[in-house]
Amino acid sequence: MSYRTALKDLVKRNQLLSVPGIFDLISAKIADGMGFPVLYMTGYGTVASHLGLPDAGLATYTDMVGRIERICASTQALLIADGDTGYGGLLNVRHTVRGYEAAGAAAIQLEDQEFPKKCGHLPGRRVVAIEAMVRKIEVAVEARSNPDFLIIARTDARTTLGLDEALRRGKAYVAAGADILFIESPESEAEMSEICRSFDVPLLANMVEGGRTPVLSADRLTKLGYSIALFPATGFLTAAAALRAAYQTLRDHGSSVALNVPMYDFKEFSLLMGFQDVMDFERMHPEE
Repeated sequence: MSYRTALKDLVKRNQLLSVPGIFDLISAKIADGMGFPVLYMTGYGTVASHLGLPDAGLATYTDMVGRIERICASTQALLIADGDTGYGGLLNVRHTVRGYEAAGAAAIQLEDQEFPKKCGHLPGRRVVAIEAMVRKIEVAVEARSNPDFLIIARTDARTTLGLDEALRRGKAYVAAGADILFIESPESEAEMSEICRSFDVPLLANMVEGGRTPVLSADRLTKLGYSIALFPATGFLTAAAALRAAYQTLRDHGSSVALNVPMYDFKEFSLLMGFQDVMDFERMHPEE
């Protein structure tokens, strides 16, 4: 069974798949080592960690596909990758889908925002015409070499145009061939319930702590009818808080002696990064 077929089998209605957001190779290796079957390369976190910039359409296709290739080469889990708007027109969408698939991703997320896009839980987002996004999805479906490489269609219409328009777009995107539907930033549990009642395809919930959508329990998301729950910000928000606390201690005391933040064991971290292979190699091939 190919990894793409495996992902398709994991995504089933009324059986929730909780997926952690990873944003660099450290977070990817930690999550992968914990046995998560699927990881999500968050655009917000990846742009922040790789470029130190906001998720506002500033990262390029080249920036992102290179990260996908490194993550996929360093982990065993399946990867869902944020493809933003496809980085341009229809030709760019074809190039992006082919590149993400070749890099090892198991699914790509494409959204209907105007370029430059913004994070889906921030104000000021604008969407393209529904017909333009339908054509993007059709091109994406046509571009993939393996039909089990999944196309996730995201609409950001809820915030500016309302839930009814988001539902209308969702139905059009499914008809165009999307495998999974992602209606971004519903603003209540009632809206999430209406979304789930409106579709008979795998649905994705985006659980952003501090965002526009209520963060629900796995049991509640399952009962509503979601197939996937992404937690894109959990990792980088907790990592940033821990770093800030650790660096505050260093600034205040000039040493880590007073540190009161959980720390990864140095030896275990070295093994996580692959130093056992280095040591094994050096034993087999000692320098003269």
